[in-house]
Amino acid sequence: MDGGSGSRFSVRQVMESRRRSSFMADVPENGVLETSMSADPEQPTPAQMGPRRSLVHMTREALPRMANYRNLRSFRAAQRPTLGELHEGVKEAKEEDTGEIQGGGGHHFKLGWIQGVLIPVLLNIWGVMLFLRLSWVVAQAGIIMSLVIIGISAAVCVITTLSLSAISTNGEVKGGGIYYMISRCLGPEFGASVGIVFAFANAVAASMNTIGFCDSLNDLLKSHGLKIIDGGINDVRIIGMVALVIMIIICAVGMDWEVKAQNVLVVIISGAIVDFIVGTLRGPESDEEVAKGFPGLSLDLFNKNLGTDYRFSEGVNQDFFSVFAIYFPSVTGIQAGANISGDLKDPASAIPKGTLLAVAISMFSYGLFVLLAGGGAMRDASGVIGDIANGTVADCMGRHCAYGLQNSYSVMQLMSVWGPFIYAGCFAATLSTALTNLLSVPRLVRALGYDKIYPGFIFFSKGYTKKDEPFRGYVLTFFISGAFLLIAELNVIAPLISNFYLASYALINFCTFHAAFVKPIGWRPTFRFYNKWLSLLGFVACVSIMFLISWVTSLITYVIILALYLIVVYRKPDVNWGSSTEAQTYSTTLNSVYLLDQTNEHVKNYRPQILLLSGNPTSRPAIMQLASQITKNHSLLVCGKISEQELNYSQRSGCIKEAQKFLQANKIRAFFKLVDGLKFEQGVRGLLQAAGFGKLRPNLLLLGFKNEWLLAPNKELHEYFTVLHEAFDFRMGLAILRVRGGLDYSKFTESGEVASNPHLEAKVKSLARVASDTFINLSGAEPGVQSQPNYVKAVERTPQEILSKKKKKASTPERNLFSSAQGSPLSHDIMQRVAIFDSPPRNGTIDVWWLYDDGGLTLLLPYILTTRSNWSGCRLRIFALVNKKDEFEVEERNMASLLSKFRIDYSSLTMINNISDRPHPSTVMQFEEIIKPFRERPGAADEDVIKASELVSLQHKTERQLRLRELLLQHSKDANLIVMYDAK
Repeated sequence: MDGGSGSRFSVRQVMESRRRSSFMADVPENGVLETSMSADPEQPTPAQMGPRRSLVHMTREALPRMANYRNLRSFRAAQRPTLGELHEGVKEAKEEDTGEIQGGGGHHFKLGWIQGVLIPVLLNIWGVMLFLRLSWVVAQAGIIMSLVIIGISAAVCVITTLSLSAISTNGEVKGGGIYYMISRCLGPEFGASVGIVFAFANAVAASMNTIGFCDSLNDLLKSHGLKIIDGGINDVRIIGMVALVIMIIICAVGMDWEVKAQNVLVVIISGAIVDFIVGTLRGPESDEEVAKGFPGLSLDLFNKNLGTDYRFSEGVNQDFFSVFAIYFPSVTGIQAGANISGDLKDPASAIPKGTLLAVAISMFSYGLFVLLAGGGAMRDASGVIGDIANGTVADCMGRHCAYGLQNSYSVMQLMSVWGPFIYAGCFAATLSTALTNLLSVPRLVRALGYDKIYPGFIFFSKGYTKKDEPFRGYVLTFFISGAFLLIAELNVIAPLISNFYLASYALINFCTFHAAFVKPIGWRPTFRFYNKWLSLLGFVACVSIMFLISWVTSLITYVIILALYLIVVYRKPDVNWGSSTEAQTYSTTLNSVYLLDQTNEHVKNYRPQILLLSGNPTSRPAIMQLASQITKNHSLLVCGKISEQELNYSQRSGCIKEAQKFLQANKIRAFFKLVDGLKFEQGVRGLLQAAGFGKLRPNLLLLGFKNEWLLAPNKELHEYFTVLHEAFDFRMGLAILRVRGGLDYSKFTESGEVASNPHLEAKVKSLARVASDTFINLSGAEPGVQSQPNYVKAVERTPQEILSKKKKKASTPERNLFSSAQGSPLSHDIMQRVAIFDSPPRNGTIDVWWLYDDGGLTLLLPYILTTRSNWSGCRLRIFALVNKKDEFEVEERNMASLLSKFRIDYSSLTMINNISDRPHPSTVMQFEEIIKPFRERPGAADEDVIKASELVSLQHKTERQLRLRELLLQHSKDANLIVMYDAK
């Protein structure tokens, strides 16, 4: 390993140096596993430090602490000393973490499981339904089906609570409640979309409970002959808005005030429940109560109310699912404790214990109320005392009955010991639920804003005061709740809330199932009483109930969630939460690679998997563009960089990050591999051997043409040709890209001459100041055209074409991609070369010189390019050889038939029958001038010269290559891309 000064140390040397340290002087060697101790000889011995100081200063390693294992994006974990620091005291640069801001609530006031979970959940479930709508549910559905409705709701709540408990005990839970849990489990896409829907549902639920409070208050006022305007909807709106403002102020003042209010409200509700139970058991005290439908508990009345009696009510022909939809919002309070998770002392313990106990208590109370209401009250009652004697109190045929379970929402008050106490309980239940909902929405919004998932929520997430209260979030909540409060119809809002809550409950169950099924290493919930298949059943049940309640509302809900999901997918937020979807991606990929390795190869499934010797991708955008267009989303692309210098960890990781940043910014789906400390040919050999795994490994080596081969040292030429032969030794295809002017633009990136441009910014915006280490330069010289395997030539467009194109797409007419250090624009020629394969002409041509049978690779690569949008308008022209001049037509038909079987759509086919002709004398003279420095001469090594005997023996082949150059210039000098194969 590199210690920072170029020296190398073996493991034995490091261990020996540490063993000689004072700390190891008194430690027996048997049974000691040393991992990373300081080797500083100047450290005092334990005896010198004393028993306490020795534990602090005897090592430079950090002792195990909880803070060291937190999320690296949230906390700075302990940094271990590097070898450079241990050996030479060299301070190496550490990677800086970008802190993840997470709203933990910022409150010094923390709640226990009773005040933080049990009471809020109870108050949410003991809401408007308990005192205002449960009697109506019994009248419509009967005792049996009402208990079934409660049982189904209880089952959904218990299963969801078990899933919620498993998630909440699998690590630290911060502010954000349901959103935080789902997003950290399934990822930001699901978490953010459901978080918004859930926040909206809570805001609407607050308005629903406020409407319930207003309805009960109106009933109380009517009983005393009082009203504000009309005693109906307008009174609800006026009272509701005033109540909403007061509750928002209470929540905004602080959590402690809201808790104090809840403590008072839960006492009132408990007293109202006792008041109803005692009053029902006592029975009626007057004939008026009997006439209004409360004859007292009786088995006969209980049997009459067992069955269903669905009627037209609330503007709808009621049935089981419509009644269920109205009832279900009453049990949507199980998330009340989780919603304020950031304000709990111990969320992992409080949420399961408090929620399950609250569900048990509330479901028992609902079931008891159903039995008491069904056994003690009539469905219909006339309210006429005289009907008691003749037994026609319940006979409402032909006349209007305003009393009874079906007709009056005040049955609970009638059956209680003291009616006003029921009103007080109803007020307390509705207002407490509304308070909890209003308190949770701003915290959900704050968590969304802190995570920066949706930019619009950042404004509302700003905290104020030492308690970090989201006042802007309260204002947003007020306007949403106020808008639905103006509807003033309880049964209109209830089904909408049911769907939103069921959608969030479905995803909570799916989170637990998915995490338990995938089993990532980090899935270790301390709550054991859950089952993944039970969670899956809860997910299916929630989705099914949604569609049974209202398939239209369900579709709207899922469309909204899908739209929000796609927005997050498009934005790709920079988060790292270790979600189970990431674990699923890894598991699926691993299994797919294993299956792929067991699959036999077939020509139909062949894909060019490219190993690109790109060096730093930022320096060679042209070859990166071409490779990406060949493999785009369909095959493997590995970009390789060889550094002869040995790099330390910081340098290596920095180089890899810069490359990955470039690939991501330019939407190039590729992997980057770095090999350092080896010569170029050794590094390439290592890449050829180690890149990929199984069947997912490169089968084609792509590199740039060595433009400066005339001036390069012989050693570099030898390395270059060795690399070409290495590819063939590994039975890989070989492609060499050549463009006029070369491929390496590192001279511009190093000098900082890159300027932004709206048109091409996405292609080159991450060009960085990095060094180049490959063998391609920016020379504009044309040292003779040598035929190479898969020789490619790109013809430049005129500056006028570039200007006209840029005027259409750039925001300023003549803004250049590059500018010099002084700010002057560089030439259009260089601008074009950077993005030479980005936007080829729509009516261009791709010339394929398929001279020899190479398995079809020369034909396959240009065909793949024509399937890409950038090249779709280019025509494919095929050039092939004729073996015998007298069989020209036969050869042409055979080639056309072969191309037809390959289903290659080409524009023209040209058969070359004069490749054996002698080249023009000027071409021969140009060739002689090129090889003149390499001819045999006295004192030159044998491997560095071209011998006369070789020139004679290879004369025919040389003339054939020179003739091929002339044919290329004759037929393809205006082509936009030339792809050719030439056997050497």
